[in-house]
Amino acid sequence: MSNYLVISAVGEDRPGLVDRISRCILDHEGSIADSRMTVLGGEFAIILLVSGNWNSIARLETALPALGEELGMVITTRRTASREPARDLLPYAVDVVALDNPGIVHRLANFFSRRSINIQDLATSSYAAPHTGTPMFAVHMTVDVPASTHIASLREEFMDFCDQLNLDAVIEPAKN
Repeated sequence: MSNYLVISAVGEDRPGLVDRISRCILDHEGSIADSRMTVLGGEFAIILLVSGNWNSIARLETALPALGEELGMVITTRRTASREPARDLLPYAVDVVALDNPGIVHRLANFFSRRSINIQDLATSSYAAPHTGTPMFAVHMTVDVPASTHIASLREEFMDFCDQLNLDAVIEPAKN
């Protein structure tokens, strides 16, 4: 039976961080099941789901604090369990682009939260619009829509919501 460990690590960006962390996981007989890694400002952020037997996960938990100190990273861990896929949820992809304004993520999260729709994954980015240089903001998320939800009504409510906030948006079935 597999055991699972969530590892998050943040530290100054430089080459070799992924190599060193993944080597530590491999050396302790763990396997990376899922991951997200990105540069945020001058920091490199990693979040990993590692699987392994109980002993390998315990040894990895013991080894990571020293590795974090060596790499100058803050590393935290948390045990977790495997997640059973919900059969009554439909994955939908949501893409939003707008002028960069504070509160866009909060407003989107609130819209879905009020409808008991869980956000599975969310990524944002800021960029300058081509030709004009206008500050833009993009959001991509995957949400789990309860199967009992009337999709056409949800889509209409969401598009009206986005129109009120001057957000250009699309909501469609996720293509995995």
